[in-house]
Amino acid sequence: MTGITNQNPLDSLKWQQESVKEGGGNESLTQEDFFSLLSQQLAMQDPFKPVDNDQMISQMSSFATVDGISSLNGGIDTLNSVMTSNQALEASGLVGQKVLIPSDTAFLNDGAEGLSGVVNVPPGSQNTRVQIMDSTGQVVKTLPLTDGATGNVDFKWDGKAATGAAMPAGSYSFTATGLVNGTAEALPSYAYAHVSSVTLGGADNQTVLNLKGLGGISLGEILAVAEG
Repeated sequence: MTGITNQNPLDSLKWQQESVKEGGGNESLTQEDFFSLLSQQLAMQDPFKPVDNDQMISQMSSFATVDGISSLNGGIDTLNSVMTSNQALEASGLVGQKVLIPSDTAFLNDGAEGLSGVVNVPPGSQNTRVQIMDSTGQVVKTLPLTDGATGNVDFKWDGKAATGAAMPAGSYSFTATGLVNGTAEALPSYAYAHVSSVTLGGADNQTVLNLKGLGGISLGEILAVAEG
């Protein structure tokens, strides 16, 4: 029969795609471009050999998937930007504050400010105490905790040795022990530290709190915030 072409309609679609690529500029197909090409494909198909329905559905599904992923990536980028801004605002508000960190080392400032921390005391503990040690590991003071106190129990050292002499500024470590059901055990302990500044992060880097005398710690590691 004359007037009927055996041209594969997919060849027309391929030619249209190549034309778009040769045009330069933005080579990505928009949803409008896709449906325009799809309309031309349907208009130019051989009526005796129409495009298979499964093939059409496959093309539409593929484009919808790519378009959805592109939109999702854009949404994630926006969300990351918002979260980074919120984190920066939250972190900047901690400058000058005192934060609780998972560490057994604290920094003693000049003066009579002392240093403080928290001990996690289980029920039934007795004779719980905190030993403060200098940089050489020498015990300079032993602090008894309140008998019967359990849970997160605060302690504070005034910065003075057992002799009453004021200790120099610097980093001091501490250990907490107690009798739990008659057995001596080391107890989990945490230190308070002062936030001196903040190093802002981004999508690939964490926001870091710079602690006086102790270095940096990520914002996510902070356990509690107290008055400076």
